Amino acid sequence: MFSDKKPKEIEPQGTNQNRINEGTVLKGDITSNGYFRIDGTIEGNVKTPSKVVIGKTGVVIGTLSCKNADIEGKVKGIVDISGTLSLKSTAYIEGEVVIGKLSVEPGAVFNATCLMKDSSKETSSIKVELEVNKPNPYDRQQRAASNNPSQQSES
Repeated sequence: MFSDKKPKEIEPQGTNQNRINEGTVLKGDITSNGYFRIDGTIEGNVKTPSKVVIGKTGVVIGTLSCKNADIEGKVKGIVDISGTLSLKSTAYIEGEVVIGKLSVEPGAVFNATCLMKDSSKETSSIKVELEVNKPNPYDRQQRAASNNPSQQSES
């Protein structure tokens, strides 16, 4: 009744692991339902509803779109992760990142613009409006002017 246990998520069908070995260079887009382990180089887009692991020698130049990612290597481009992005100490990220959660080890390089998704709200529907003319209650000059009527008539 008071359990914090969440129901286990069902992995998509075809959850076999795909592996790009060190020394392999692929140019083009890759789409799969299975996990990815990338130790080689991919110049193009990688899309999967599963997890992607980029090893120390792995490089992705393009768009990486997946559920979760563990990165030890290099990514240049757009990273779109619906779940958690884990950057290990050897990771190098450059570009644009949209994620649900972020975990960064000391030593990782993160040169990117970052937008964190909020699964419970739509971020596009939230609007922030600045009230320019509203007095700031922490401004000393405004408080002093409101306490001293002679200064208000001079203004």
